[in-house]
Amino acid sequence: MIAQVIINLSLDKAFDYEIPEKLEKQILPGMKVLVPFGRSTRDGYVVDIVAESDFPSLKEIIDVNTSHLPIPVPLMEIGKWMAEYYCCSKEKAIISLLPGAVRSGKVKTKFFTYYKVSDNDTAKKYIEENGKRNKAKARVLQTLLHYLELSSTQLQKHADTSKSVINLLVKDGLVVEEKREVQRDPFEGSQIIKDTPLKPTEEQLVALEQIYEVIDRQNETCDLCKKKEPHTVLLHGVTGSGKTEVYLQAITKILEQGKETIVLVPEISLTPQTVQRFRARFGNLVSVLHSSLSDGERFDEWTKIAKGEVKITVGARSALFAPFKNLGLIIVDEEHENSYKQDESPRYNARDVAVMRGYKEKATVILGSATPSFESYYNALNKKYILSTLKTRVDDGFMPKIKVIDMKQERALNSEGGVFSKELIYAIRDRLASREQVILFLNKRGFAKQMQCEECGFIATCATCARDEDHPVSFTYHRERETLSCHSCGLIIAAYANCPECQSSKIRYPGLGTEKIERLAKGIFQGARVKRMDSDTMTKMSLYEDTLDEFKQGKIDILIGTQMIAKGLHFPKVTLVGIMYADMSLFSPDFRAWEKTFQLVTQVAGRAGRGEIKGEVILQTYSPYNPAILCAKEHDFEAFYEEDIEVREQLLYPPMARLIVVHFRGENEPQLLQFIETFNKQIAPYLNDDIMVSPASPSPNSKIKGKFRYMTMYRGENITNLRQALRHYALHLKKSKNIDVYIDVDAINLM
Repeated sequence: MIAQVIINLSLDKAFDYEIPEKLEKQILPGMKVLVPFGRSTRDGYVVDIVAESDFPSLKEIIDVNTSHLPIPVPLMEIGKWMAEYYCCSKEKAIISLLPGAVRSGKVKTKFFTYYKVSDNDTAKKYIEENGKRNKAKARVLQTLLHYLELSSTQLQKHADTSKSVINLLVKDGLVVEEKREVQRDPFEGSQIIKDTPLKPTEEQLVALEQIYEVIDRQNETCDLCKKKEPHTVLLHGVTGSGKTEVYLQAITKILEQGKETIVLVPEISLTPQTVQRFRARFGNLVSVLHSSLSDGERFDEWTKIAKGEVKITVGARSALFAPFKNLGLIIVDEEHENSYKQDESPRYNARDVAVMRGYKEKATVILGSATPSFESYYNALNKKYILSTLKTRVDDGFMPKIKVIDMKQERALNSEGGVFSKELIYAIRDRLASREQVILFLNKRGFAKQMQCEECGFIATCATCARDEDHPVSFTYHRERETLSCHSCGLIIAAYANCPECQSSKIRYPGLGTEKIERLAKGIFQGARVKRMDSDTMTKMSLYEDTLDEFKQGKIDILIGTQMIAKGLHFPKVTLVGIMYADMSLFSPDFRAWEKTFQLVTQVAGRAGRGEIKGEVILQTYSPYNPAILCAKEHDFEAFYEEDIEVREQLLYPPMARLIVVHFRGENEPQLLQFIETFNKQIAPYLNDDIMVSPASPSPNSKIKGKFRYMTMYRGENITNLRQALRHYALHLKKSKNIDVYIDVDAINLM
């Protein structure tokens, strides 16, 4: 038999190796193997086993890595599909199925050695006869007779002895040792407070019946009677409508069938709260997979899943590849979120791969959101998905009232032009007096968007990044750290005390970010307990958890943050949400700009009024009559969809067509443009009248880290052949080492 093996060298091909007779029964697709490669040996993964090879003489596989559990075959099939669909190399796709801690081989299973006496009577006799001569040995035996069993460290401590004494007793047969696997526990120290299922509302009951029907249909085994009916449910529920309870009760049905569930959340900040709810219902059947785990914890969590020791995993994007073998359900919460799209190869969208994995493994998929992506809603309207709606909040809760403040009028009436409107200031003071909580949202971190000299007009900019030829990227000023940072390339430098051009000390900081909002809030609302939550302050998982716990306990009055506080969080005491500049993303060069603004405003507004007191949202904007703002004010997704979908249809943008963006990067602009011309000549034969092409042009950020950036956009309904051609030439067309080209299929971010 022949094994086709991929090696992590981005060659986009599998190599044939003969399987030696001694390994025939061990080698299966998904296994990690050691193979000869050139003059060295390398690790690889078996992707297929075939009977014949096109090559006459093959090298043999050297060995199987038995300490590395195999990737399940259905998951390997997903990896192959991702390589083709998302136009990346086979190696990149297969390797992405594994956490780094698993594929590196550096993290091993952790073992502790435990000791106990081999026979109680023999141990007592030894102590009686030899206790005075061998006091150390006697102490060990007495300790073990008392505690029955101890680890090596515990035994040495309690018996006040050394490892050598214990080893002598093992050698004499008086003590037996046993090595046991010990798992690193990400939940260590946390308590599970059990809860019970809530009685579903009428809307939840209808949704569950729809989901149960799909689950039962997925269990049908008869190929002759199998219908091509949807296996995906779009759960469109307003904020606070109880989508999570629907998820929990759907999982209960899956567990009754002995099957497994993957739950995806978009932000790592949501993971602790989500895990807490799922563990309260399902206890130790829940595992977690996300980037804030230590390598050891991630290795052990993945291993538990692969061994079938847990039935549910909760995590961010990569948790989709949990190695379950009997998958019954995949839940994608907040399915509209951009963070489900990976921004490096393979550039997959976890939502769409979840639908494909569900299809291949006959698992039901639930996509949940208060503001569905246009793609998912379009699929539901066209019967590819089942649409299930929750239009009211649980416990007869009211949707928050949204009041729109026109900041142009506010500035005309208030010559000082404050960041906080008078209406927002009065509302916050009222909530503070009532001991209620406030969330202030601004989707821009830092203190100010630039640093400018009042004397000569100098603006601090990044030398290696530019919006276009005439507009370099401004540094964002962070006052707390006294730094300037480029949010395009990540460069950080010390802030200037004086203007580097004219040496003036008259420096001003126009624009604003969450850090400035925090400073202003502390000045205006003196005595209030104010905390900021953004990627500058939440640098590790424990800080997320601590801040959310403090907020839940009422130790924070005003929580200020970016989009990480905009969704999924449930705090009943929050009765006011202030949205500082709702139109910040409205005018970005992206056809989804309105959609993203509507989603963000609706989601953050949904944090208000989730308890007994009705919530209020004050939305400050310079574009009060934009459809995204008007529809968000009325919580009317359907009206917004109808408004924006007409434009998409006319311009042939998703969901009316497929979108592929080809990105080109290079340090030498003339050389890059020449390569783009060569590339486009290769692609030309695969184009037709049904495909719209936006010719190569500078990207919205035309230069980052000194590399010039260009992009070409393709739109059309049937672009399979084009996609295959783009993949081939992007991976295999000869180019300079200084040039990068990559394909973004179903692109989300055009920047």
